[in-house]
Amino acid sequence: MNEEPVRIGVFICHCGTNIGGFVDVPAVVEYAKTLPGVVFATNNLYTCAEDGLASIRDAIKEHRLNRVVVASCTPRTHAPLFQGVCEEAGLNKYLFTFVNLREHCSWVHMKEKEKATQKAKDLVRAGVARVRLLQPQEEARIDVEPKALVIGGGISGMVAALSIAQQGFPVYLVEKESEFGGFVRNLNNLYLGGKDAMETIKPLIDKVMANANIIKCLNSRLVSVEGFIGNYNIVIDANGKEIKDKVGVIVVATGAIEYIPEGLYGYDLYENVVTLTEFEILCKKKALPKINSIAFIQCVGSRGQDKSYCSRICCNVAIKNALNVVENYQDMLGLGTGEIVEKVPVEMKAPEEILERRRRRRGRRERGEEEEEAPSPTTGKIEVTIFNRDIMAYGVEHELNYNRSREKHVRYVRYTPENRPKVYKEGDKLVIDYWHDTLKMQRKMTVDMIVLSTPLVNNPDAKELSKMLKVPLGQDGFFLEAHVKLRPVDFATDGIFVCGTAKGPADITECVFQAQAAASRATIPLARGFVQTEALTARVNPTLCTGCGTCIEVCPYKAIQKNKDGVAEVIVAACKGCGCCGATCPEGAIDLSHYTDMQLIAEAKAALQEVIE
Repeated sequence: MNEEPVRIGVFICHCGTNIGGFVDVPAVVEYAKTLPGVVFATNNLYTCAEDGLASIRDAIKEHRLNRVVVASCTPRTHAPLFQGVCEEAGLNKYLFTFVNLREHCSWVHMKEKEKATQKAKDLVRAGVARVRLLQPQEEARIDVEPKALVIGGGISGMVAALSIAQQGFPVYLVEKESEFGGFVRNLNNLYLGGKDAMETIKPLIDKVMANANIIKCLNSRLVSVEGFIGNYNIVIDANGKEIKDKVGVIVVATGAIEYIPEGLYGYDLYENVVTLTEFEILCKKKALPKINSIAFIQCVGSRGQDKSYCSRICCNVAIKNALNVVENYQDMLGLGTGEIVEKVPVEMKAPEEILERRRRRRGRRERGEEEEEAPSPTTGKIEVTIFNRDIMAYGVEHELNYNRSREKHVRYVRYTPENRPKVYKEGDKLVIDYWHDTLKMQRKMTVDMIVLSTPLVNNPDAKELSKMLKVPLGQDGFFLEAHVKLRPVDFATDGIFVCGTAKGPADITECVFQAQAAASRATIPLARGFVQTEALTARVNPTLCTGCGTCIEVCPYKAIQKNKDGVAEVIVAACKGCGCCGATCPEGAIDLSHYTDMQLIAEAKAALQEVIE
């Protein structure tokens, strides 16, 4: 291949109107034909469509192309597609280069078609200059240890471990508590179906306990992890006993905990002010106090008050508990307080009484008098109010629950971040002083109990684990996936996956889906028995390396070590080709395959050719 004359094919995409609407694509094609080494150039409406891919395959064979340039949209999603087409036609995929005409040209020069066309020519010229110097590369094949490690024994961890184990692979399931179940063990019931939480997950726990492929590690923690995809050396402290083994993949399912609202809304100051999870526990134990009214306050500590994000599930959980209180309060007391007073049917209410109540209320508002809360339409039953900024009842079932709660006379009062409710005590009564945003009026409400809906936050040991596994945390403190759409359960570090509330607030259904997805991704290398790493790795020239260790310090993936001669050595399976080592090496002893200094300099010179001339 190296001795053959360079024969380059250039394929320029209109990308519908994304590129073609702002760049004169035919003019760029004609220009490409004049560049050194280019023997074929054409344009396609959509190069990623089947006819566009076919044109690449046919041109490689017909014109004996040994280099390919595609000028199109984002390489992140489309570069692998075009590389695969090159391989199908018998061309090494590393003899291909991508020129991004959409993000780098047409989208940023929408009102300058002439200049955009000139810039497109410059970018194509730079791509052609680089592709002339590309060399075929071989990808390393690395054996994979057919075992897995799942960190966390909640819903997500158990589902992931069971999914992997059922495919025949041994799995270490590490849980720091004395039993499996995670956060769900605190819950009273589930909002979909209303089933008891522990009864719902017990069959899953039984399956995990009965599966011989799952090595159950309770009261355990991960002590250390070293290695790379396919070959992770792990150390587990299993209830005081040290376990050392090698695994091929790791799944992080450490879950989340509840945010504690210290100093907010009288929490830890007044009795009967509890968090949503504490309320669930009281319901579960049938230990609710005797009360006539209860208020839920949403977004406590979240959405800018302390944490910046919305916890997503709080509204649905609050609605579920409001319905539980309205429908089953006496049962949750567990004290035999008497019969539940039935709701008065709507058709039995006197319309005149309702109209008179509305007239009195309107008169007080017009006179500017402070208005007391109207009596509950469910006289004799507990009054439930939910203070909210807005209700995020996403999903059909949750929207139906929201509608059902309104039918049961659960009241919803909206507030704004500038006018948050204030909680204090008058005598033995809790008072909520708030600005009613709909009525534009300051109001007061006395209640017997207040439930604070607080967000989920990541476990406090997440930072330590992220450093151990060399995986990142996002700005909200949760584990950060490689890409929210393209790789939602992968980390940037190959061989490590994430699912459940470890990556952000999610309900049980979402956690199950994510766990199954993570298990599916993790079993691919286990089933193959090997992985092929991309040939975009650092290379060390041992004759120039002095063993100073600078590259080892700056490598974010810990992919460089010293060999027995004291010279830097790259662990190919762990290297991601980021270039940090090459940029900092004082001796210039490190180069990147497929991105050599010579290739990059040639590309830069070609891009600046018009300027230099």
